[in-house]
Amino acid sequence: MGILEILGLQGWTAAAPSTGETESVREIVARLGELPADRAHYVAAFAYVLGRVANADLHVSAVERERMERLVRELGDLDATQASLAVEIAAARVETFGATEDFLVTRELAETATRDQRRHVLDCLFAVSAADDSISGAEEAGIRQIASELGFSHREFVEARLAWSDQREVLRGLGPSGGDRQPDPVDR
Repeated sequence: MGILEILGLQGWTAAAPSTGETESVREIVARLGELPADRAHYVAAFAYVLGRVANADLHVSAVERERMERLVRELGDLDATQASLAVEIAAARVETFGATEDFLVTRELAETATRDQRRHVLDCLFAVSAADDSISGAEEAGIRQIASELGFSHREFVEARLAWSDQREVLRGLGPSGGDRQPDPVDR
């Protein structure tokens, strides 16, 4: 007798969601109906992943939310209302279902994005976490986890992080970081 039979689950199988199947992405895509489906999925996953890092310290600040809205608006070529709605849904889903969907949504993003797009996402994650001029240890750890899930090596993560040394809490008070912060990814 197998474990599924013992638990009364014979015939039951757990299927992993395929690309575009997470509830978080579906909910955001539904609100972005005007965009082509593939673009809406990318923007939805992008908004969710930004929300994931913003909530790493268990609080999404107003400046983080504003930065997320600007990045989502620019990436998706959305109006302010659409971007705000996408970010609002993403932040709420991360706070409520983060542990369940974090990896799945990030995997969706990794599967659909080019390497350059994933690198842009990495830069945007740092931009969101530094919106309040400080990258907390929890935010940095969250970005490291997301970077790994996006397929970046530790070395690539460190190279991206160098541009944000002045905002890292762990380095505050240790003197000049030796490098200037790069402009927001949207400003490039």
